[in-house]
Amino acid sequence: MARAVRSKWVGLVARALVALVAVSGVIVASAPAIAADGTSDTSAKKGKKEASAAERYETGLRAMKRGYYTKALEEFNHVRNYYRDDPISVKAELAIADVHFKKRDFEQARLAFEDFARLHPRHEDLDYVTWRIGLCLYQRASKAAGRDQTTTKQAVNAWAGFDVRFPDSEHKLEVEELAGKSRDRLAAKELFIGTYYAEKGVWVAARKRAEHVLDRYPESSKVPDALALLARAQHAWGLKDEARATRERLAEVALTSEGASVNRSLAKVDRFLARPPGSPPVVETFPRPYRMPGGAAAGPTPGGP
Repeated sequence: MARAVRSKWVGLVARALVALVAVSGVIVASAPAIAADGTSDTSAKKGKKEASAAERYETGLRAMKRGYYTKALEEFNHVRNYYRDDPISVKAELAIADVHFKKRDFEQARLAFEDFARLHPRHEDLDYVTWRIGLCLYQRASKAAGRDQTTTKQAVNAWAGFDVRFPDSEHKLEVEELAGKSRDRLAAKELFIGTYYAEKGVWVAARKRAEHVLDRYPESSKVPDALALLARAQHAWGLKDEARATRERLAEVALTSEGASVNRSLAKVDRFLARPPGSPPVVETFPRPYRMPGGAAAGPTPGGP
């Protein structure tokens, strides 16, 4: 009996010792390791220097250069959001827009550049920002004359007065070139519509489109086409003298032009002017059968009541 009791107590003590050893191991494992200089690993990690704003910015630039755009955006956004008082955060804002542009996400890039221009209206790189805003719009615009050219018009508006605002900008020549191409697109759009009206015999609408090109885009390469369309529209309306004067303007342009397309347009106009001239459409009038309140009877009204 005594031996059984002794065995029972020995087993209990053994289990207690095993549990105590296990608990001690957990405590030792969870305790911070002591380094040779007497400091713990936790203290060493806390003492590790975090990357500065400049270092993160440089990391973002390297990532953008290598095409790692997600990493670049992560670094630039961190600098912008956590180092607001550091001047390099402004550079990070501009770099974010550049990353979107390199990704060819032109709409997001345009919004980022416009935000930068709004927040920093006197920044030294504002000419670069303005150039990029217009370029984002230009890249998104359609090159086909028959397509909507609203984005092209926005690009022209974005670059309006660039040479006056930034006369010493290194981007001035490129802006002038692209703005000229954009105006050519807009002129081509007007002539596309005007030519459609001419084919349908709606000469008044065709004439207005041609005159709009000449008034709005006098430096455009589409001026000869506009003159040719205007001369045809005037002749179709019976305005022989005006059509002949417009033809002479086109001939002067042909003398100074090196392209063969102007000569073809001139020959086309000559063939058209050789036809019998037309006459303006008759606008019917209808008298109003009632008196205006407080006045005499109304006279005839063009086009109906």
